[in-house]
Amino acid sequence: MRLDSDTRRVVSASLTLSAAVGVFALSFGVLAVSAGASVAQTCALSLLTFTGASQMSAMAVIGGGGTVGAALGGALLLAARNGVYGLALAPYFRGSLGKRLLTAQFVIDETTAMHMAQSNPRLRKTAFWTTAIALYSFWNIGTLLGALAGSAIDPQRFGLDVAFTAAFVAMLVPHLAHRKGRQAAIIGGAICLATIPFTPIGVPVLASGLAIFVGLGVPRESSSPEAAA
Repeated sequence: MRLDSDTRRVVSASLTLSAAVGVFALSFGVLAVSAGASVAQTCALSLLTFTGASQMSAMAVIGGGGTVGAALGGALLLAARNGVYGLALAPYFRGSLGKRLLTAQFVIDETTAMHMAQSNPRLRKTAFWTTAIALYSFWNIGTLLGALAGSAIDPQRFGLDVAFTAAFVAMLVPHLAHRKGRQAAIIGGAICLATIPFTPIGVPVLASGLAIFVGLGVPRESSSPEAAA
């Protein structure tokens, strides 16, 4: 079956983004093993948790000599933004509890951004699930390769440390074409800058995620049954 031009564009963008973020999983695999985790433990974290920032935060704390409690607290704080994303996506994903729980596993920065950047329910569904499946695959393959390579890879030497940042920039650009996207970007940036002087590291970025509520006022027809996953 041939795909129409809009679907090809969405699939191509989703696969490109997923591959770029998947490269960053190499860094996570290396970091986790160097922090003392086994290859199996590292892979299990990616398979079951699947939220890169929280995984990196936890391993950085453990690697720096922090406690498991501190690592878990920081990871949960960063993961809280996914709950905000869930509120934004809830109108589009209906069905049985099991189906919604499965969908929730894949509600992360990249899938949310690709979903909300599309113009109609069909493309939103395509963007979400293409990104979800591809990124989950690339992320876990990258984690395994990084964990197996261990300390043999220097993330900074190969530029792996900037892959995550590049992926976020790629996700941001399509949203700047819309008024609500620009408003969310400005508000999020302002929140981040305002909270930097008096909050711990990581909290300003988390707080800036509140700007996603700007995009919750979407037309109700966009959340028609056709969009249900």
